[in-house]
Amino acid sequence: MNKELMEALDILEREKEISKDTLFEAIENSLITAYKNHFGKADNVKVEIDRETCDYHCYAEKEVTEEVEDSVMQISPEDAKEIDPDAKEGDIVRVEVRSKEFGRIATQNAKSVILQKIREEERSVIYNQYFEKEKDVVTGIVQRYMGKNISINLGKADAILNENEQVRTEHFRPTERIKVYILEVRNTPKGPRILVSRTHPELVKRLFESEVTEIKDGTVEIMSIAREAGSRTKIAVRSNNPNVDAVGACVGLNGARVNSIVDELCGEKIDIINWDENPGNLIQNALSPAKIVAVFADPDEKTAKVVVPDYQLSLAIGKEGQNARLAARLTGYKIDIKSETQAKDAPGFRYEDYVYDDEEYDEEGYSEEDYDGEYGEETYTEESGAEEYGQEDMEKDGSGES
Repeated sequence: MNKELMEALDILEREKEISKDTLFEAIENSLITAYKNHFGKADNVKVEIDRETCDYHCYAEKEVTEEVEDSVMQISPEDAKEIDPDAKEGDIVRVEVRSKEFGRIATQNAKSVILQKIREEERSVIYNQYFEKEKDVVTGIVQRYMGKNISINLGKADAILNENEQVRTEHFRPTERIKVYILEVRNTPKGPRILVSRTHPELVKRLFESEVTEIKDGTVEIMSIAREAGSRTKIAVRSNNPNVDAVGACVGLNGARVNSIVDELCGEKIDIINWDENPGNLIQNALSPAKIVAVFADPDEKTAKVVVPDYQLSLAIGKEGQNARLAARLTGYKIDIKSETQAKDAPGFRYEDYVYDDEEYDEEGYSEEDYDGEYGEETYTEESGAEEYGQEDMEKDGSGES
């Protein structure tokens, strides 16, 4: 038994995840290459390796002939009888070739063949490993800045976080651990090239899937996500179980679940709303915390006209139009928001059919339900401390006061 070879193959299989069959094939090819380099041809060479003991033999099949014109391909009857006493002219005799007989150059070439095969197989294993994780979230360690790009170590391979996939407000230090979304894995001659992102909306979705058990098991479903990386994300969820509150499950006890995601996203605000098959209700939820007086949705044209109280117009639109912009992306509708005063003068709104009660609102223009669309109905109101979920500037951002 060739114990040294057996131990070497075990180590390669364990550490590099390269199968022994692949390594045995590489050894066979290397011996054939060495024979060819030493004798000039290898058309008649056979290599046999015992998979159990790692013992190997190299044979040259030679034809028995009276006149030996090519010693590599032919053998005399006298020499043949030393190997097989029954050999006669025209027979094929297997002559064992000792690998020790190969010259130094042939041995070096054989070594190169084995190493090349190991490198190729190692790249293939790494590529397959990360290709399976494509469109998923992994944890990496920041290595170094390469110009404006960042090199992220994922364990067995390095990934590249390009400038356009970085959040402008995020600044990382070397050795810092971060979660990234694998955009693409390419197989190149120099090994797998992995591109990752911190701005992709799917990053938020995957983080919720890993943090919220109900999403992982299918009880709660993420229906839509709209994100402006580094600033705010709106996510619409629905429950497939009437006994499970979708928004509450995502927020977690005292906001524990959503807080961990907000921390991972470096403080990015997250609005969680209930999904509704009725486009009017969905748009109303998406525009929260603003109070909506009326919604006119056209499912065919994918457009919607929304009426809000005069004092809620800036809150509905949001700072620099962010709230309305994210709501439009979340719902897939082009949303036109008007105040009550504007709606009265605009044709087609039929505002006179919609009336709301002024007494429902307090002096500042907020009702008790203003925050219900984001964090549930009772537990996650303004008094419960919405700032814990990355919402500390919700009102100010929406009203343009900040």
